[in-house]
Amino acid sequence: MSEIKRLTPPQSRRVNALVKKECCNYDGGNCILLDDGETCVCPQIISFSLLCKWFRAAVLPIDKELYAELYAPEDKRRCVVCNSHFASSSNSVKYCPDCGNRIRRRQAAERKRKQREMSRSRHEKSLV
Repeated sequence: MSEIKRLTPPQSRRVNALVKKECCNYDGGNCILLDDGETCVCPQIISFSLLCKWFRAAVLPIDKELYAELYAPEDKRRCVVCNSHFASSSNSVKYCPDCGNRIRRRQAAERKRKQREMSRSRHEKSLV
């Protein structure tokens, strides 16, 4: 994780948004960490590389998708439904978070439907 990574323009936009939103050392375009009496422009904002060690260690892991895209390509999984890449902490995950929510809702509805059907059939048998 000590090597400097080059960013594509979409990755750079996501990194800049993450710096502005989450970095505790970012103050209106300046870096508090590098401030030695004079204001210093945040190097992460003005470059297409991952330069800031603080950002790499503390801020980047917040965005799991971007982190996986930049540092953990072996941890990236492909969704069975939509074929998009996503970060996974488990090796049994098959769906991206969006598809996973839809699949879980559909499976829960099917499970409850079957459960109600079984309950009705038991109730009908007890009446006969």
